[in-house]
Amino acid sequence: MKSHRDTIYLEDAEILAHQAFEGDQYILRVKAPEIARHAKAGSFAHITCDPQRPMRRPISIMRVQPQNGEVEFLYKAFGEGTALLANRQVGESLSILGPIGNPFELHTDRPRPLLSGGGVGMPPMVIVADVIRQQHADFSPFMILGSEVPFPFSSRPSEFIVPGMPEGVVASMPLMEDWNIPCRLASTQGYVGCFEGYVTDLARLWLDALTAEQRQQVEVFACGPHPMLEAVAKRASDYSLPCQVSREEFMACAVGGCAGCVVEVQTEFGPAMQRVCVDGPVFDAKRVFA
Repeated sequence: MKSHRDTIYLEDAEILAHQAFEGDQYILRVKAPEIARHAKAGSFAHITCDPQRPMRRPISIMRVQPQNGEVEFLYKAFGEGTALLANRQVGESLSILGPIGNPFELHTDRPRPLLSGGGVGMPPMVIVADVIRQQHADFSPFMILGSEVPFPFSSRPSEFIVPGMPEGVVASMPLMEDWNIPCRLASTQGYVGCFEGYVTDLARLWLDALTAEQRQQVEVFACGPHPMLEAVAKRASDYSLPCQVSREEFMACAVGGCAGCVVEVQTEFGPAMQRVCVDGPVFDAKRVFA
């Protein structure tokens, strides 16, 4: 292991667990002490999927346990690189570069965060929730997770009553229940207990059920496919709410050298091209969805 620019670390990480789920989804847990110690909510890592394929793949960090040096990822096997990663076994070693990227920022004047994650955009919302439970016990978060393939966990009925939820919409992520964070699941696939529709549709029902004073306490956080992020940004704008989004873009170097992941961002000086890897991946939604 060696440090890179004092904040990014290169580690040979042992695979501790590697579990497959429906829809070519995988949860990967590795031993990477420096990444676990320095990762923030919204960080990602650049992983060499196979020794014979030097090109790394960017994967969002879902959970860290600094006390034992463990890092957990959720990814979908899509393309050659991640398909090779899916074949890696417990006990093998992965070359991992991280943590990379600017994180989400929580604000004490907005103690009612709405966390919206779609597909493999769920991991950043999980680590944001973890930060909230550990550092902001006075916050009242609500998480909505959406997926069009089976969720990479067995849902369970929530014990929390949430304003605006339609009858029968009770499915939750078990980890959130364990963390005492209200959560609901959304999909158009008819999964039992899930809201039939999109994350933004369920968010609207929740926001409409809040008082005006409560809505002023909301800040929106989101990660997911580009169309979902656009819709979340629009919903936040409709309610005049601040919104932070984590952009998912194809990356090559992931450390700002190649400019292969640039997107147009609105700045005080007008439109500019910025790199998702080091200038993001988290942006103010108004800057990237003007």
